[in-house]
Amino acid sequence: MAGSEPKGALDGLFVLDLTRILAGPTATQMLGDLGATVIKVENPGSGGDDTRAWGPTFVRGKDGQKTDLSAYFMAANRNKRSIAVDIAKPEGQQIIRALAARADVVIENFKPDGLKKYGLDHASLRAAHPGLVYCSISGYGQTGPNRALPGYDLMAQGYGGIMSLTGEPAGAPMKVGVGIADVMCGMYATIGVLAALRHRDATGEGQHVELALVDAQMAWLVNEGVNYLTSGTLPVRRGNAHSNIVPYDAFECADGHILLAVGNDAQFARFCDVIGLALSPGFATNMRRIENRDALMTAMQPILKTWSRNDLLEALHAVKVPAGPIHTVAEALESDQAQARGAVQEMPLDGVENDAVRLLGNPLKFSATPVQYRRPPPHFGQDTQEVLETWVLPKDP
Repeated sequence: MAGSEPKGALDGLFVLDLTRILAGPTATQMLGDLGATVIKVENPGSGGDDTRAWGPTFVRGKDGQKTDLSAYFMAANRNKRSIAVDIAKPEGQQIIRALAARADVVIENFKPDGLKKYGLDHASLRAAHPGLVYCSISGYGQTGPNRALPGYDLMAQGYGGIMSLTGEPAGAPMKVGVGIADVMCGMYATIGVLAALRHRDATGEGQHVELALVDAQMAWLVNEGVNYLTSGTLPVRRGNAHSNIVPYDAFECADGHILLAVGNDAQFARFCDVIGLALSPGFATNMRRIENRDALMTAMQPILKTWSRNDLLEALHAVKVPAGPIHTVAEALESDQAQARGAVQEMPLDGVENDAVRLLGNPLKFSATPVQYRRPPPHFGQDTQEVLETWVLPKDP
């Protein structure tokens, strides 16, 4: 109909969300952003998703009191309905089965076999619904010697190797500043679910999509992982430096730091022209710069300290040498680029201060089926009655 809102790419898809914390909710929020109906099931005995209580930052109500909408929870739970259901009770299990009968996708992140005792595991639900796509996320996977261990982002970063690469060379191993193992696992889960849905649409056959935080973390070791597999040499911590490209690092100027990412030899030649560094044969190619990394740093750093950040950035941008600032979170999210790209989204929400919440936007841009911001993150159990009446309870004849 002319003038109507475009539908999301996943409009009509029904997702039953049995996840909490970050990896699973990241996946289900992505599906919701793309138009799917997502029903988030939360445990009434615990007050819902653990992250609802993870402060210190909460949305405040009109009375100034904190609500159950922590900033952490809101980061991964928009475009969902929340229902309070105790799956340990037979009546709760019946509700989940009724919703699963209508669902295209079930996503859960219980420990392996954690839902089997309730008859809500993949085998039980798929027996009744052969077309169901069922996704399981766990710390170490459904198989292997560590399958029973709990899954936490910190443990995945440690076990999967990324912490050994992160931090200053002489410092301690460091995790990434956000739960990147969780987030990337959620992204892999989204891809797996969409692939399984394509297979289901072609054949009518559902399947079990299974992944682990640690598996996903190892998969995104990318070049450093393959560097090791190819050479047998362990990668080392380099701070902000790159193992395969030089200079690629944070550098000190007279009034702060800038980033340089000189990706090829022509860029390096132009960089040398700008700062007045002699282009010696030892620095002419990237391979030579890798071999002579320390000598190049010794030659560059005193010169860069004579430049102001803005003057150096302007001079490098003028000759198309990749360089940039190091923003704070505030500078990043308030930048003109962030505003132009919709990096921050404001969603109306009754009953809270300012009648709205501000969230991070979805980075996907579609020409025909744009990302949708339909529903702000829900209060615990706020949609229970609506969901029961719409999708569970039988209609009067």
